Amino acid sequence: MDFLETMARGIGRFRRDVFPRRQELYESLANAQRPKALFLTCADSRVLPSLITQTGPGELFVERNPGNLAPIYSGEAVGVSASIEYAITALKTPHVIICGHSDCGAVKGILHPEAVAEMPAVARWLRYGAEARRRLGPQATDNAGDEKERLQRLTELNVLVQMEHLSTHPAVQQAMAGGRLTIHGWVYEIETGEVRAYDPARGYFAALAEA
Repeated sequence: MDFLETMARGIGRFRRDVFPRRQELYESLANAQRPKALFLTCADSRVLPSLITQTGPGELFVERNPGNLAPIYSGEAVGVSASIEYAITALKTPHVIICGHSDCGAVKGILHPEAVAEMPAVARWLRYGAEARRRLGPQATDNAGDEKERLQRLTELNVLVQMEHLSTHPAVQQAMAGGRLTIHGWVYEIETGEVRAYDPARGYFAALAEA
């Protein structure tokens, strides 16, 4: 079966079985949205924000890109910046979550720039993760270390760096100054379903329930 046909059948099941059960909710969302959080995560097909968080329609404003990157604010027209500004200024989202994940191809590209040399657009984009690689220190170039551990650490560092980048955005600065915004850093483990959150008091990522 062609995948487009598979999707069409899925839409049919949604219209027939899912939509009627929540029709009142969808009707209430038809002309307005009030999401509770901006969820900035990777474009990876294995990361499904609403499934992971068990949230429903209208609860998450989702921005996705390779590597869950939040570029430092500039006057250039950057799509991610527009999503951040709109979510915080227009929609008044009280939370921003930057969520990385295990086995991230973009993080692998940050660690091994040579792997994306033949994809110039990807290589340019991943430069927004260069600071995370720098903070990895000797591990960034020491191939003798455990690759999985290096990638896990770089994934965490990338989330922290993107949280810092986020704070350069005027909309974020204004909301933080007004005490109406909290920024969170998460890492989702695909193989276990665990989500670890950055605990600033302890300085590391811990299981979300603990954090």
